[in-house]
Amino acid sequence: MTSTGIRLDAPAPGWAIDADVVVVGSGVAGLTAALRCTAAGLATVVVTKARLDDGSTRWAQGGIAAALGEGDTPEQHLDDTLVAGAGLCDEDAVRLLVTEGPDAVRRLIATGAHFDTDDSGAISLTREGGHHRRRIAHAGGDATGAEISRALVEAVRTRAVRTIENALVLDLLKDEDGRTAGITLHVMGEGQHDGVGAVRAPAVVLATGGMGQVFSATTNPSVSTGDGVALALRAGAEISDLEFVQFHPTVLFLGADSEGQQPLVSEAVRGEGAHLVDAAGTRFMLGQHELAELAPRDIVAKAITRQMQAQGAEHMYLDARHFGAAMWEQRFPTILAACRSHGIDPVTEPIPVAPAAHYASGGIRTDRHGRTTVPGLYACGEVACTGVHGANRLASNSLLEGLVFAENIAADIAAGASTPVRGKVVDAEPHGEPVPLLDPAARIQIQRIMTEGAGVLRSADSLAEAAGRLEAIRADEHKAAVPGVEAWETTNLLLVSRVLVAAAAAREETRGCHWREDRPDRDDASWQRHLVVRITPERSLDICPTASATFPPTVAATPLEP
Repeated sequence: MTSTGIRLDAPAPGWAIDADVVVVGSGVAGLTAALRCTAAGLATVVVTKARLDDGSTRWAQGGIAAALGEGDTPEQHLDDTLVAGAGLCDEDAVRLLVTEGPDAVRRLIATGAHFDTDDSGAISLTREGGHHRRRIAHAGGDATGAEISRALVEAVRTRAVRTIENALVLDLLKDEDGRTAGITLHVMGEGQHDGVGAVRAPAVVLATGGMGQVFSATTNPSVSTGDGVALALRAGAEISDLEFVQFHPTVLFLGADSEGQQPLVSEAVRGEGAHLVDAAGTRFMLGQHELAELAPRDIVAKAITRQMQAQGAEHMYLDARHFGAAMWEQRFPTILAACRSHGIDPVTEPIPVAPAAHYASGGIRTDRHGRTTVPGLYACGEVACTGVHGANRLASNSLLEGLVFAENIAADIAAGASTPVRGKVVDAEPHGEPVPLLDPAARIQIQRIMTEGAGVLRSADSLAEAAGRLEAIRADEHKAAVPGVEAWETTNLLLVSRVLVAAAAAREETRGCHWREDRPDRDDASWQRHLVVRITPERSLDICPTASATFPPTVAATPLEP
């Protein structure tokens, strides 16, 4: 592992605190890791970009998948996950997920999370796309993420875990041996400190969530700007599979010009029997897949997009009028309220829906202990690429992945895998040329470029045009901005966008949620492998394919064979 020497343009830290572990992010992955590290006696600090409950977890409607029901088994859950992942799942990582998942959910319940139950007191389970059994546990009907977030936040506060809210992570600190030594961060507004500071720790857990804000329309909150992936790239870590961005098939359509976070219409609505129809009321998923509307998300998103193209329509419809008012109010109160707030009543009319950016299956490459290619740096949740999701995430596996891998990370840190900082913290001092910061106005440009060139439909031509336009923004350094949150976020968005476009251009096939119009077929002979990306000290991107669908070890980060 070689340091890039690249950092964001930011003032030197004006204050510092010490810890054994610093966790960046406060979703299910971050707070689970923090609670387990605290329970192991480690001095733990949680850093989060907004408030503790403002991450992506709170927006998860559908639920958490685990083999909890009668007749269901981890092996069946594994089979469904491998099918959805389109040949690129790491089977050992998936087996870990589905085997440890049920007990991890039970520990979450013991922490204080309350799931919906049936008349017998057993956890109520539903189905979502790609699942052949009812194995999705949910809470508050369609407010699962909010309940999980509530329980974990309450546990963190009860256990007095030190937290720094309203803080944007900037860069990784390293000691003289190249090991992790902490992070730099900027605290905004109501935080506990002012300005740029540092948390010094020999173990850093990145749980910063996704990067949906690289696209114009997304289900992700505004804080999902790819900060963790960008930090890891600058620190010399390897990134993998960033081309596999899952576009959720059924996002409430608010108009062709609508931008930013869009309301999600959970897959659980289809799991309970809603139908996808066109303007004439014709179901178009019948005959396209054995599971029809419950096919894996990439298949449904492609089918909706094809139908929109064929009919010259801006959206399709989700019809669940047959549910009736009582079912809508009891099972899907959050979605019902969101629809009605936009003038749509799903009790009496179909819901207009279209695909929007939802989940990054790729991210910072880790092993099954959450270790990255930088010693002492861990990653879990959506920011990580564990190999579980492959080319397309199976519905509701994300919350489970956050739970299971966060627990493994905490166990690894507690076992002493992270040694103390052994020398001077060299990266705490400004050195080299920092990355020129972008004018925040470039954010909308980046989002539109990515939506047009690297959205649901991609081709060599669209990706080449997107790459050229992104490079023009990067090269336009005379518009460099002064350090600040919006400039740092926009700079991070540009970096992860460049990586995504480069990987999508390199993968000359269609697989999972990566759909190349000019390469419509899946090509196992050439492409049943991962793409691993590093950033060089010269700030160019180094893209190497792995030898197979199995990831090489993260330790030592030796060069990959082409």
